[in-house]
Amino acid sequence: MTDTSTPADLGELVALAEASHRVIAGHQAPSGAYPASPTFSAYRGYSWFRDGAFIAEGASRYGDADGPAAFHRWCADVLAKRTDQVDALVARAGRGEHIPVADMLPTRYTIDGAVGNDPWWDFQLDGYGTWLWALAAHTDRHGAVDGVDDGVATAVRYLTTFWARPCYDWWEEHVDHRHVSTLGAIRAGLAAAASHPALASALPGAERSAAAEAVGAIDALVLSSGVADGHLTKWLGAADVDASLLACVVPFGLVEVGSDLGRATVSAVEDALCVDGGVHRYAADTFYGGGQWPLLTAFLGWNHAAAGRREEALSSLRWIAAQATPSGELPEQVGHHLLAPDREQEWIDRWGTVATPLLWSHGMYLTLAAELGLVGGAR
Repeated sequence: MTDTSTPADLGELVALAEASHRVIAGHQAPSGAYPASPTFSAYRGYSWFRDGAFIAEGASRYGDADGPAAFHRWCADVLAKRTDQVDALVARAGRGEHIPVADMLPTRYTIDGAVGNDPWWDFQLDGYGTWLWALAAHTDRHGAVDGVDDGVATAVRYLTTFWARPCYDWWEEHVDHRHVSTLGAIRAGLAAAASHPALASALPGAERSAAAEAVGAIDALVLSSGVADGHLTKWLGAADVDASLLACVVPFGLVEVGSDLGRATVSAVEDALCVDGGVHRYAADTFYGGGQWPLLTAFLGWNHAAAGRREEALSSLRWIAAQATPSGELPEQVGHHLLAPDREQEWIDRWGTVATPLLWSHGMYLTLAAELGLVGGAR
């Protein structure tokens, strides 16, 4: 559905892309880290591998070589400094020890690469896979990033050892489940590590083989336990969908965009979670009342663009642009259509108003604008 109140002029859409890149570049830390949001109380001072990788992807597609490269070096340095920790975790797993969630790597780090002191739902594996995927994509566009080999090797050892373990999902929820979107991100990263020359060269042959074997095992597991009614599911053994599943089609390629399973997954998400152009996270969402997320709307548009549905993709871009503040900042979510309106105020009382700007929203806007050929020159 096209909302006639959204920006119709392509020049306006390009102008917001330019503003989005300014937001991203202007807030990037000297360390290379991208803060999730520079002002939001719960995110301020922290960088997520997941958010940052998608932010870097958008900036890279826009044509920025240096900013994303600095982020990738920051990620690699964070991991290289934890090689001994990862090796110890791998050894413990090899001995069959139970490893508490608190001992695993966190999902977010402070801007200077330290582990923060604020409690968080920290054990999430998808970010490390997303980073490997984004590093390979950036390398294809702008050339190899130096100084990342040790971080790549550490990430691959960590993921090949622990990919099958339940962990929190993209939304810091449901630690006891294995989420298909998490598996899709891990698979994409390990596939890049096993086959992309710039990443594979950082790995001994046995570790490349282990990465390739994990890719095959993830494929088999998802097909056997992560599909219901012809589409991918929120977690293994479930029947419902989560908008993060869109990434399993485009860009991660867990299922092909033109396959029956890929088409059915995008359709299931759109039918269940898209209202008047904006995409919700999942049907039971209560965070800030369960609003619509620009970044997820960008994932839907990205899938439409990849499937050749340009007008639908452009409608998604226009919907996102309509959510920008007058100064050109994009929020984490908007409250036009809330799934749980009675739950909105409790989050405002807890953390303040919705995170604005959210750099991930800006990164996804740039990615979709680039996919539509409005900015950038290389996919």
